[in-house]
Parts: sequence; structure tokens; C-alpha cells
Amino acid sequence: MSDRTSDGRPIRLLNVIDEFTRECPLMFVARKITAFDVLEQLADLVIVYGAPDYLRSDNGPEFIAEIVRSWMDRLGV
Repeated sequence: MSDRTSDGRPIRLLNVIDEFTRECPLMFVARKITAFDVLEQLADLVIVYGAPDYLRSDNGPEFIAEIVRSWMDRLGV
């Protein structure tokens, strides 16, 4: 998700929602979110909650990056 602050600067939001419980265990906000940022945030969630069976995301470049896809493959996601 992206938006702009009142001064016109871009802001990005990474929201992770559990579709079963409807809980939001993660809301990451930054000016720019890279594939490494996504990987770091997801890794923290896996440590706390364990690896999910499935992960649904949009097709943003930070989600379809090879580093994120290969990490999820190694986890069996």
C-alpha cells in the first residue's frame, strides 16, 4: 500500500493480515520498502508464529523478487 504525506513525500505500508483470525501481526511503515525489508519483516513473523502454509500478496516488485521467492520456497511456503 502506498500514499503520500501532507508534504507530498511518498510513504509505503506493509500490512500482514492473518486471513483466518483477521489479526494484523505486522504493520511496517517506511518511505521505501525493498525486498530485503519484506524478507526481514517476514522472517521476524516466522520466528514468532512459525512458517505459514500459504502466503498471498500483491505482485509488487518487493514481493516477486527472487530473494523473497527463494526464501519462501526453502521454508515450504
